[in-house]
Amino acid sequence: MGRKYRVGVIYGDGIGPEIVGVTLDVLEGLGFNAEFIEVKAGYDYYRRSGKVIEDDGINILRNVDAILKGPITTPLNVPSFRSVNVMLRRELDLYANVRPFKSFKRVSLRDFNIVLIRENTEDLYVGVETLVSGVAVALKVISERACRRIVRYAFNYALKHGFKRVTVVHKSNILRVTDGLFRDIFFEESRNYQVEVNEMIVDTTAYNLVRNPEVFGVIVTENLYGDILADLLAGLVGSLGLCGSAEVGDTVALFEPVHGSAPDIAGKGIANPISQLISAKLMLEYLAERFSDEVLTRIANALELGIKSVVEEGKVLTPDLGGSSTTKEVALEVLRRSSTYLGTHARAYQ
Repeated sequence: MGRKYRVGVIYGDGIGPEIVGVTLDVLEGLGFNAEFIEVKAGYDYYRRSGKVIEDDGINILRNVDAILKGPITTPLNVPSFRSVNVMLRRELDLYANVRPFKSFKRVSLRDFNIVLIRENTEDLYVGVETLVSGVAVALKVISERACRRIVRYAFNYALKHGFKRVTVVHKSNILRVTDGLFRDIFFEESRNYQVEVNEMIVDTTAYNLVRNPEVFGVIVTENLYGDILADLLAGLVGSLGLCGSAEVGDTVALFEPVHGSAPDIAGKGIANPISQLISAKLMLEYLAERFSDEVLTRIANALELGIKSVVEEGKVLTPDLGGSSTTKEVALEVLRRSSTYLGTHARAYQ
């Protein structure tokens, strides 16, 4: 029967429980052999318990094979609430934020295949700020260690996945010390890899992503720039609801949508599950590579084809993409298509 995987599951807030729930159904329907271990975390859990994550939650997550997570609300007006997303990245040392952006026919603005790799632990996101005599100051932290490991990750990713070019994005013409360090380490490490390299200022990158996205392959950049450029790329794809992500460390990885918790449509059954399904596909690929599991590779490939066919055909979509289908109907159609590609019969779920 093969290995049984241990997957930590954080359902999250808002639409999280809905899209995570149907994603687990799809995974089980495709024959993914796993034990799903729920870890309670998020703003809803905080309002019930006063905790952002359940006791021993971090230790549980450290000892699973992978983590599948739904979106979590980070409220603006609750100073005592610590961002669960940032906390998980730091506690689990998930230093590589990997966001693939691949166009869909009929939906996307252009034809492209771009992977944005964002350093996930430093930059202004360390959250060290102060206000003195009417002057607000934020600390931007860029370390040699963090630069070197994210740059190496990006080069290795490009080689492993057949990308011919890696672009470093920075603002070192202005931030000569911090961004300058990131840039210098990129070009220093590039000498160890047989891949085409180039560099681009972050604002120029935004312009060129809109005008000529097809010239990009892998982009590696700092935390803040990556966060902003990711939403621009999601717009080019056609919707935040079509984009998943991986947050990878040396011992564990977490997979989640790039969008937020969308509380305005929570409970209505119309949330788009595609981003969560794509995140699950990335999780399957990660586990397949980590454990040399060819069965998971086949399931991941079938799931990707199922998602692609559903989105590009355009008949079974949620309202955000112009359709009238429910979350469950879209997930079930993806399962049916994926099962066909896999050569199995979809296991029906209620």
